[in-house]
Amino acid sequence: MSSQLSLSQSAPVGGSRIRGVGAYRPARVVTNEEIAPRIGVAPEWIARRSGIRTRRFAGPDEPLAAMAATAAEQALASAGMSADDVDCVLVATISHLLQMPALAVDVAHRLGADRAAAFDMSAACAGFCHGVAIADTMVRSGTARNVLLIGADRMTDVVDPDDPATAFLFADGAGAVVIGASETPGIGPVAWGADGERMDAITMTGRWTPELRQKAELPWPYLCMTGWKVFRWATETMGRAARDAVARAGLTPDELSAFIPHQANELITDALAKDLGLREDVAVARDIVDSGNTSGASIPMAMERMLASGEARSGEAALLIGFGSGLVHAGQVVLLP
Repeated sequence: MSSQLSLSQSAPVGGSRIRGVGAYRPARVVTNEEIAPRIGVAPEWIARRSGIRTRRFAGPDEPLAAMAATAAEQALASAGMSADDVDCVLVATISHLLQMPALAVDVAHRLGADRAAAFDMSAACAGFCHGVAIADTMVRSGTARNVLLIGADRMTDVVDPDDPATAFLFADGAGAVVIGASETPGIGPVAWGADGERMDAITMTGRWTPELRQKAELPWPYLCMTGWKVFRWATETMGRAARDAVARAGLTPDELSAFIPHQANELITDALAKDLGLREDVAVARDIVDSGNTSGASIPMAMERMLASGEARSGEAALLIGFGSGLVHAGQVVLLP
């Protein structure tokens, strides 16, 4: 006996695009001069090694959900929408550790979008670009009209402040976009993958095992990274992944107007821009200089800053690419909101 599914009259649509963008940056600015003595390096060493000169640390009055909700409110306002227009809230985060309910549910409630579906996803620093791919598919299939996608992390909750490999890199923040239906596609096909053979390059120092629970020993988990492994992998392989994303969109690097990679390290950004052979007038995101590495939040935060400053303009083609623990990556070309 055969069965046939009944498809919604509203699906599929022609495409989807980013309708609005928002960001939240914590109030406290932390300089290299404050970080350097604790990890035994010079402030100039941090700047040379990463490009970072300042970063933002969230305070006790800036919980993760509040940061995410503020960025989301800005994205909705930018899109000319309200919480009632949202069908799904999707949050990319790695710092909402073993907590229930999902961060997305908390954010949806804060916004007044209680009828919307809400869930979290974990793909580390590549989470936002994974989320763009998922939201694009949801909208094109008719599953949702508008998806509120948020990248949010309080990395200071999971980074050891005494670790010289990570303490100077990571910071806190949130960025959000609204992805909605479009007559013509404004989000290109995703190019993504994972390299499990190198997954030990970024891990957590603590493992919450049943044995530890029985012994009532639950060490707080900190991010642990072998920086040179990540740098080598990113500079050797992300250029190829980025070109793949551009090709899938039916474009060439010469047709890009902006490049917004994960803000992991300015040296990696420079290497990827060179590998792609970008034109000199292409706007390259450098939000890391004064925001640090905010994990899943870094790409939407950088996008928001580029648009607000006029460095990039609405309707221009931008290449996004995220990469992180796994080692995983995802990227796509989008038309800026």
